Amino acid sequence: MKAARSLDGRLEIVDIALPETTDCSVLVQTEYSAVSTGTELMVLRKGINAFLGYSATGIVKEVGKDVDHVRVGERIVCYGAQTHAEYFNANRNHVAPLAEHVDPKVAAFSGIATIALQGLRQADLRFGETVVVLGLGIVGQLAAQIAQAAAYRVIAMDVMETRCTIAEQSGIADVCRSADQVIERVREATRGQGADCVLICANTKEHKLIDQAIDWICDKGKIVIVGDTNTEFDRNKLFAKEAQITISRAGGPGRYDTAYEQEGRDYPYGYVRWTLQRNLDEFARLLASGRMNLQPLITGMCRLEQLEDAYAQAAASPAETMGTLIEFV
Repeated sequence: MKAARSLDGRLEIVDIALPETTDCSVLVQTEYSAVSTGTELMVLRKGINAFLGYSATGIVKEVGKDVDHVRVGERIVCYGAQTHAEYFNANRNHVAPLAEHVDPKVAAFSGIATIALQGLRQADLRFGETVVVLGLGIVGQLAAQIAQAAAYRVIAMDVMETRCTIAEQSGIADVCRSADQVIERVREATRGQGADCVLICANTKEHKLIDQAIDWICDKGKIVIVGDTNTEFDRNKLFAKEAQITISRAGGPGRYDTAYEQEGRDYPYGYVRWTLQRNLDEFARLLASGRMNLQPLITGMCRLEQLEDAYAQAAASPAETMGTLIEFV
């Protein structure tokens, strides 16, 4: 089978053997794999040797004996396996079943969406509270839609007009193009109290976004860092509001735990309510409910052999590139 990998800073499309199914894994024939441009270009830029991809949808072909929540022939969503390949092998905790009526193209974003969802878990918001989503790349777009579906008051912001337009087309009502607009909208929405949380999804080291976020939040508000951003901040600003800053790590508890990811061990439901797999499963349920519109996020389709051109396009025109899918069907 064909698969994409980074080798010494170069993208290669290689022929490799079909992965073997273990007792706690599933073999999946890939339909669509979502390109996480920032992560994958970083892997290439740093010369990390790895197979690529982590967010996809496909059809289950084989199931290990310890897997009981998906079946052969069923469509699943995946987060965490190496999905830029014709087939991929995923641990039981990296997949969730998908309802038949859901478009598999938009479902391919499920792995990336799980990252956005975990950021919102870290925010620990309640019904009616206000969240500012700063940065409307693919993760920010998904975070804004999930937050809106959860009935939070959502104010989204990006300086790129194209990204703002996509957010509005997706149904996000309150989209700002500047920090001044955010200040005004937060004031109106909260009667001057400030937002309960700012979710930083932007990837930039050029600006002190945390200081900006502190200005927007309420007393004892929270800032959650999801993107790769400058983490310097004004200590006095933080002190004045007794604010919290936290970083959201990937898709939820279980990520980077060998026992969870490779051996298929789960965490007790009553002690760790929202694991990586349960977050993924919940996003699949949300997709099935029809309460989100992810179609505007698809801005490009390519075959595996065209992946290098897709990377070049994303690097050259980030404002025009949102969600690129690799099509295998």
